Amino acid sequence: MNGVYVIEKLTGCHFFIFKFYILVPEKTQNSPVMSDKRKKLSLLSEMIDMIEADHIVNEREYDFIYAIAKLMHIEKEELDALFEAKKPQYVPPTPESERILQFHRLVLLMNIDKEQHPNEIRRLKEFGLRMGLSPFAMDRVLEIMDDYPNRVVPPDVLIDIFKTYYN
Repeated sequence: MNGVYVIEKLTGCHFFIFKFYILVPEKTQNSPVMSDKRKKLSLLSEMIDMIEADHIVNEREYDFIYAIAKLMHIEKEELDALFEAKKPQYVPPTPESERILQFHRLVLLMNIDKEQHPNEIRRLKEFGLRMGLSPFAMDRVLEIMDDYPNRVVPPDVLIDIFKTYYN
């Protein structure tokens, strides 16, 4: 089963949304930023921290992270080691677009089990602040996500929210 199928099944979203925004975008897949394994492991570690916020790692959450890891060309053994070992040093995404992309991944991950634990929301906001994202934009995304199927805010809406708070 490939990563794209798993993500579609877990979130109920069509692949074209993920191809455009949620997964590693094609235009950055070969860039030095996303080809750096340390950054990839850091992003995955952040996602692991997110799912561990409610002290329960369920199969859907693991499958979602594993599907993204596969698309980043990270082996299952390396991913599993991140669950067990000390987390690598945090390396935030540099371009704003990649920071927004990571925030969106974390929102999806938080909602994949159909529950929002207060610790997950707190951790999501902490990650967003650490990446330098606007707290007002993050709050707005959290407010409107219930208006969309499977709580997936469309990429254009998400980008418009962040643009509004950065202008």
